[in-house]
Amino acid sequence: MDFEWGPVHTVALWAFGLALVLGAVAFKTNFCTMGAVSDWVNMGDKGRLRSWFLATGVAILGTQGLQLAGLIDTSTTIYQVASFGWLEYAIGGLLFGIGMTLASGCGQRTMVRVGGGNLKSLVVLLVFGITAFMTLRGLLAYLRIEIERSNVDLAAHGINHQGWVDAIMVWTGLADGDLLRIGLAAVLGLGLVWFAYGNREFRASFDNQLAGIVIGLIIVGGWYVTGVLGADDFEPVPPESMTFVMPVGNAINYFMTFTGSVISFGVAVIFGTIAGSFLYSVATRNFRIETFVSRQDMARHLWGGVCMGTGGVLGFGCTIGQGVTGMSTLSMGSVITLLFIILGSALTMKVDYYRADERGFFAALGKSLGDIARLRFQH
Repeated sequence: MDFEWGPVHTVALWAFGLALVLGAVAFKTNFCTMGAVSDWVNMGDKGRLRSWFLATGVAILGTQGLQLAGLIDTSTTIYQVASFGWLEYAIGGLLFGIGMTLASGCGQRTMVRVGGGNLKSLVVLLVFGITAFMTLRGLLAYLRIEIERSNVDLAAHGINHQGWVDAIMVWTGLADGDLLRIGLAAVLGLGLVWFAYGNREFRASFDNQLAGIVIGLIIVGGWYVTGVLGADDFEPVPPESMTFVMPVGNAINYFMTFTGSVISFGVAVIFGTIAGSFLYSVATRNFRIETFVSRQDMARHLWGGVCMGTGGVLGFGCTIGQGVTGMSTLSMGSVITLLFIILGSALTMKVDYYRADERGFFAALGKSLGDIARLRFQH
C-alpha cells in the first residue's frame, strides 16, 4: 500500500504528542472537571475548579496572542459560526453535565481512565462516541435539527461571528478590534489566573498548578499545530484544538474504515490521551483493571454515555472542548455551554444526594435547586 506523508500526518503526529502529555499529566494530577464540580458543590473545595479555570485563563492568553500575531484566525472555527444556537448550547451543556456525572467523568477523564485500565470507561467511550455520531449524522440528528430551528442568525444583525469581540464592536460602535481583543483577553485571561493563584491552598498544590498550566498550554499548542503547521495551500487542515466529543466518534469510525481513512487531528488526540495515561499508569504501577460492580452501576454509566454523546454534539463540545478550547476563542456560545455543564453536573449530584434519603424526584430536584442557588463562588 503506497503511503505519502503530508501536512495532515504532520499535524496528527504533533496532536498525538500533545495528547500524550495531556493524558500523562491528567492521570498524575487527577485532573477531572466533574471532580472539580463535585469538590465545590459537596465540600466547598475549589482546588480542582481553580485548576480548570487556570487552564482556561492560560488558553485564552495564549490563543489570543496567536490571533493578534496573525498566526491563527479563530473566526473560522466552529466556535465562531454566525448561527448562534443558544438553545442548543443550553440543552447540550445541561445534558453533558448530567452525563459526565452519571458516567463518573467528562470526555477527557473517560480517555484517561481507559488508559488506566478502567473497563467501565471503555464502555462509556464506545456508547459516548456512537451516540455523538448518531446525533451529528444519524437517527438523533432529527432532534438536533429541530432544536437548531431556534438558532439566531447573527449575520442578519450585522455580527459576522459569535465572538465577544465582533459582538461588542457592533453594539458599541468601536472600530479598533485588536485593542478590544487585548482588553478582553487581559480581563478574562488574567482574571481567571488571578482567581486561581489568589488562593493560598492552590499556590501550595503543585499538581493543581501543573495541570492548569500544562493543559492550558496544550490547548494553545493545538491551535498552533492546526493553524500554522497545518496551513497548507493544497491540503489545509481545519483549525481546531483539544476536544473530546466528535473525535471519539470519528476515532471509532477510523478503526472501522482504516484502509480508506486518513487520520485527523481529533482522532490522534484520542489515541494520544489514552496512550499517555496508559504509559504513566504502568510506569507508576497504578494501572488497575476496574469493572462494573452491579447492573445499576452499568445502567448509570450507559445513560451517562448517551447523555454526553448527545449533549456534547448539541453543545459543540465538552468541559475541555467548550470549557477551555472554545473559551480560548472568546466565543459567546462557549460561556453558555460551560455554565449549563456545571449546572447539569451540580444538579445531578444534589438530586442523587437527596434521592438517597428516599425523597421523590421532584422533591429532591426542588431541594437541589435551592442548594445551588445558595452556592457561593467567592474568591
